[in-house]
Amino acid sequence: MSGMRVLAAMSGGVDSAVAAARAADAGHEVTGVHLALSRSPQSHRTGARGCCTLEDARDARRAADVIGIPFYVWDMAERFHADVVADFVAEYARGRTPNPCLRCNEKIKFAAVLDRAVALGFDAVCTGHHARLAGGRLYRSPDPAKDQSYVLAVLTREQLGRAMFPLGDSTKAQVRAEAAARGLAVAAKPDSHDVCFIPDGDTRAFLAAALGPAPGPIVDTGGAEVGRHDGAYGFTIGQRRGLRVATPARDGRPRYVLDIEPASGTVTVGPAESLDVTVIDADRPVWTGCPAPAGPRECLVQLRAHGEAHPATVAPAGAGLVRVALAGPARGVARGQAAVFYDGDAVLGSATIAAAS
Repeated sequence: MSGMRVLAAMSGGVDSAVAAARAADAGHEVTGVHLALSRSPQSHRTGARGCCTLEDARDARRAADVIGIPFYVWDMAERFHADVVADFVAEYARGRTPNPCLRCNEKIKFAAVLDRAVALGFDAVCTGHHARLAGGRLYRSPDPAKDQSYVLAVLTREQLGRAMFPLGDSTKAQVRAEAAARGLAVAAKPDSHDVCFIPDGDTRAFLAAALGPAPGPIVDTGGAEVGRHDGAYGFTIGQRRGLRVATPARDGRPRYVLDIEPASGTVTVGPAESLDVTVIDADRPVWTGCPAPAGPRECLVQLRAHGEAHPATVAPAGAGLVRVALAGPARGVARGQAAVFYDGDAVLGSATIAAAS
């Protein structure tokens, strides 16, 4: 894979800077590109949150100068808003809990960017994701705390075939040390956290501004109203804090969000054990690490970013669905999140959770 024309997506952080430097060291002809994703970047706060501030664009440009590669900024704000931000809002309005990082990887970095890169004559897109590619298959990073294979598992075999993850064998500590040794000013820059387009981290307020007030009842498992809310979109399955329940549970135990019914705006709360799920139906399956299973296949399944991997069996369920039978109960399983299937550290595929019981 030496001597390719590589487009390095540079967010302004330490990971993408070191990834671009490694790609250049490997003999590839590397061009850096920073994706301007915000419609109004000057309004996004600076610091650790997000990856589309003006400060981040400057950091990416300085890193490209140190590495000695050409650098451009691509304005993808409208595409990002349509495919990621609007999707995020619409999913919450449907009572689901989306993962915007996964959607950005799918729709922006490895669809819009990769399509444009190929049209311009590039052979591959390089990113600073912590995941490993080997033999066309995607594997977990050796740094469990930073592993990003979960948010990459939606990519197709063709997309993975044009992807480069130069940090695949490295831990975050090794990446930071290498950045310092290379003289990259972003070596000590904090990691970004939360959702990049919600700079203050207040998802509920962001959704309220986008969707407006939609009051409704909070009910217990018997259907009795125990509180009111301003919008069911402000809740997610498994949530415990911020429920604004006026009536305490009879047994005094904490209550959790068990279900969100968007049509009526009803949020159901109850005890932790009511969150237990053993069967999941998921749609839009993507199989990159194996052929689509014709029957039951044993695997591990991860149900949220940085969640644990559960032993399970996955099988086709007709109409583009797969059914996941868990060996033991899992909690906090939310519609709209990805179910990612693993064989050890190797990604087999992914699907989007549609129902759980």
